[in-house]
This record gives sequence, structure tokens and C-alpha cells, in this order.
Amino acid sequence: MLAVSGRPPREHGRWALEMKWDGIRAITRCRAGECRFYSRNNRDLSVSYPELTALLLDLGERGELFLDGEIVAPDPATGAPSFTRLQRRMHVVSPGTELLRQFPAQYLAFDLLAVDGESIMNLPYTERRARLDDLALDRPLARTPPYYTDFDPATLLDVAREHGLEGIVAKRLDSAYYPGRRSPLWIKTPLRKTTEAVVGGWLPGAGRFATTFGSLILGAYNDEDQLAHIGNVGTGWTMHARRSLQARLTELSRPDSPFDIPPPRAVATAAHWVDPVLVADIEYREASPEGLRHPSWRGLRPDKSPHEAKLPLSH
Repeated sequence: MLAVSGRPPREHGRWALEMKWDGIRAITRCRAGECRFYSRNNRDLSVSYPELTALLLDLGERGELFLDGEIVAPDPATGAPSFTRLQRRMHVVSPGTELLRQFPAQYLAFDLLAVDGESIMNLPYTERRARLDDLALDRPLARTPPYYTDFDPATLLDVAREHGLEGIVAKRLDSAYYPGRRSPLWIKTPLRKTTEAVVGGWLPGAGRFATTFGSLILGAYNDEDQLAHIGNVGTGWTMHARRSLQARLTELSRPDSPFDIPPPRAVATAAHWVDPVLVADIEYREASPEGLRHPSWRGLRPDKSPHEAKLPLSH
């Protein structure tokens, strides 16, 4: 079951509030002698997280269970899930001992879908959560996070922001579980970060964007005042705004790259370069040495000079 994006409801007594976890959504199936994890597209993730399958193996002794939750990789300094750390595990089929030690995963179970092989998805949220709590899942690498019914959503968002979490999710207390559906019975309110970035070029679009750009190549200045690539952004415009910006990009065209630190080859070979004079306001979820995760265009910042755009990790 998936959530819609929006502001959290303010109807007290009808909604539960949970923290939003930045990781990989996973359905867990535990039965006698076996525990497996499956992604939203039904890919078996079990071999990539052997520490979790081993940890939850005993749950199946009570009968076949299906849980819904998130695989995360906590930051050892803050305890908050770090998608950057999780990326070190996501594509490793058989992680070695050292990788497991350096980047341990954790499973946060927030729903129970079947007990003894029988679906309970038609039960209200409160009853499913009560049965989940009965499992007493409280282990170093697997636990059931709390939910709140008496918290003001704005206050909980402040708590999430203070602890570096992704946001909150509101769930109707009387809602059943609708697998595969994005339902307004669940409302997610993510916290996003913003940064200034310099537009250094663009990549061609396809389909209805064939006459404009597909994405913009973003840069920011490091402590040595070198322009470095911080990722590409491809969302955040209306079609009219996209055409208007394309006209500006054409005017600023140049034959060579403006970056002091070259972008990846895959970007550079297809790029159309521009003079690095446009400063953009970019919303994003997380910054890493590899670039911005889930960036979205918010607009141009004519009040900012290009050299004010600093690497997100440095400010």
C-alpha cells in the first residue's frame, strides 16, 4: 500500500502519525525455517541482507507471517537512516563480513499483513498494529517503530527535521490495507532540503521534451572555488517554463565544458554546455559525494551570484 503526498491532516482522533523512513520498502515473509524479503517490484532481496533474514528466522516458528516495513542503513553518528549508506548494500548480492560490519542494515516493521498464513489486511490499522506489537519485535537490527495519535503533525514534523528524518506519514486509524494502491488513507509529508546550484549545461530530451532539454547539468563551487558537478535535474517545470528556459540556454551556449572538475563521461559525451551564469534553487532529499538524490527544480535565483552556490555537503 502506498501513500499520497500532501499536508498531514489535522483531525485529531482519526489518524495515526508515523515517521517516514528513507530506505527500501520491503515485504517480509517468515515461516518455519525461512525468512525472505521482497521489494515493491517483487524482487527477492534476501541474499543481500543475510543479517536480517537470520535475525527474523524465529518469527516463522509461530506460523507464516507477512510484514510490511523498510530496510534502512542507520548513520552510526545519529541513528537516522542514511540512503547513502544503504546504497553501499543495495546492489551487493553476497555482502562480505567487512561490508556487513561497516554498513549494517536494519528492518523497521510498521504493518502486519498476514498471521498463520491468513490475511488480516481487511482489519483496521489499529488492530493490525496491535497484532504487530504482540510480536514484540525489538531487536538491534529489527524493531517496530512507534506511532502517535495525540501529537500535533507540525510538532512531529519538527521532531523529524531535528533528527534528520525524511518526514512523517499519516494513516487513518480505521483504514484497511490495500496492496498495490496509492491511497489517500495514507498521506506522506516528506521533509526536503534546498540548495543553490549553477546550471552548466543540458542533456537532450525525448518524446514530448524532444524540442527542449531532458535535464539540466548542475554544478556548485568547492572550497577551492572549482566548479564541480553535483547531479542533473529533470523535474520541476511546466512545459511553458521548459521552453522559456531552453531559449535562455541557447543564448548561453558555449563549445566547451565550464566545469573545473569534469562531470562523469556519460554526462559529458551527451552534454550541451552553457556559460555558468544561471543560479537555480534546487530541492533535494539527500546530498552525497556522488551528487544530489531526487533533485527538483524550484526556480532561478537572480539574487544569487554563481560563486555563492557551494557544494551541499560543505554548508
